[in-house]
Amino acid sequence: MVQNHHHRGGGSYYKGSSSSTAIFFSKKPSFLSITLYIILLFAFSIFIFLVKTSINILDVDNGTDGQRTVFTEHSQSQSQSQSELESLEIPDEQLWDPPFSYGLHPCVKPTSKYRAAQGSDCYITVKSNGGLNQMRTGIADMVAVAHIMNATLVIPQLDKRSFWKDSSTFSDMFDEVHFIKTLQGDLRIAKELPKELESVPRARKHFTSWSGVGYYEEMTQLFKEYQVIHVAKSDSRLANNDLPLDIQRLRCRALYYALRFSPSIEILGEKLVERLRSRGGRYIALHLRYEKDMLSFTGCTYGLTDAESKELTIMRENTNHWKVKKINSTEQRIGGYCPLTPKEVGIFLQALGYPPSTIIYIAAGEIYGGNTHLSELMYRFPNLVFKETLATKEELKAFANHASQTAALDYLISVESDVFIPSHSGNMARAVEGHRRFLGHRKTITPDRRGLVELFDKLKSGKLREGPSFSQRVQQMHENWQGGPRKRKGPLPGIKGRARFRTEESFYENPYPECICSSKAA
Repeated sequence: MVQNHHHRGGGSYYKGSSSSTAIFFSKKPSFLSITLYIILLFAFSIFIFLVKTSINILDVDNGTDGQRTVFTEHSQSQSQSQSELESLEIPDEQLWDPPFSYGLHPCVKPTSKYRAAQGSDCYITVKSNGGLNQMRTGIADMVAVAHIMNATLVIPQLDKRSFWKDSSTFSDMFDEVHFIKTLQGDLRIAKELPKELESVPRARKHFTSWSGVGYYEEMTQLFKEYQVIHVAKSDSRLANNDLPLDIQRLRCRALYYALRFSPSIEILGEKLVERLRSRGGRYIALHLRYEKDMLSFTGCTYGLTDAESKELTIMRENTNHWKVKKINSTEQRIGGYCPLTPKEVGIFLQALGYPPSTIIYIAAGEIYGGNTHLSELMYRFPNLVFKETLATKEELKAFANHASQTAALDYLISVESDVFIPSHSGNMARAVEGHRRFLGHRKTITPDRRGLVELFDKLKSGKLREGPSFSQRVQQMHENWQGGPRKRKGPLPGIKGRARFRTEESFYENPYPECICSSKAA
């Protein structure tokens, strides 16, 4: 190195050097001189290294250049996020306690003006339609209709031709004797038509949806010509609002007291609730609407493969009683009409503050795609419980091929849960929510799907990320979606005619104020 510098000595590098330096290099260097030079050079190098290191340390400690190493920045960010998460930890009572109910309680007793139907030689036969809860609410409606028309109600036939193709009879599903006995002060109920009337002509009638008392009083004119009226459909036959108080309370007595499930269903349902409690005390019942028929009917294909989307489209096109065939999946989702995906449910629950150890009962039929679509929910919440894992094979053997009976188990477990969360509105979600309101406004968190989709899409695009601020937004969005007391919602503004009835909140979703009273009320 010294020699190389010497060879460049005629250049500008050495311009202006002192004469003593020139003389030093002009002589032949001794061994001692070389050794001394090397020592001095080594000492100078160490000095420079120490000075530079101390400056860097000062820079990092004092921030003189406004920067930090990537590792320091990441560590600080991590500790800051952890600190924020700890400060935002949700107390147990906020996660699990029911909303304040203001002392409200069930009230279904008839008023002093109520008169029981006397019963007559006129009969109403009913063919219930739809799934379990569509049939249950429809039967409760028919109890009230038979009372209004002063007719004898024959035990309804259950739907055996719907998607589920369940062959269960009324007595398979419900406690028939209890049903008749509970309502004996309201109307006459017969197990079947008298033999002499089985072959007589019947008036076959599709009663108009969401009809009032006046409509059914007019329908009694049919009994002048026929002794038997056959009702082809039972769902949504009565108005949600503007009915006499005693008729509304009769609907509640029918649904919440008279329509008790059969002993075999009630006993197993109670056992399964006890087993869930033994695992951790508290649990969420998640009504995860991600079955094949649901996705096909709604046209919701977000997160599915092209092959799965095509399969659902074909199913919809081939199902005759589904009127709408062409559906824009993207518009459905943005409008909040699609069920949350299992992945979205996991993000939602975590944002609400539920820990990974939370026990979650999946109240649903077969999930489309199975573990492929469930995996991301299971990753966040590994304690998912299904009736197939909660009950023994022997216990479920009697329920095989009876979808309505297994749905009844889901219903019972959902009503008794500490928290009920439906991923989509539907007959079961509405029925369970209404029943939980009736029993004391048990905690029911209804996801704001439209609002959540906006947040989920921002997560996907990178505009938001999961963390404390995201959780706060989700929690604030659902502060008033916890199942607390409120009056039933009326029709959407701007909709006229009979179409407005379709937009009303269902009576069975929220039977307040007719069947839920304050301590001062009757």
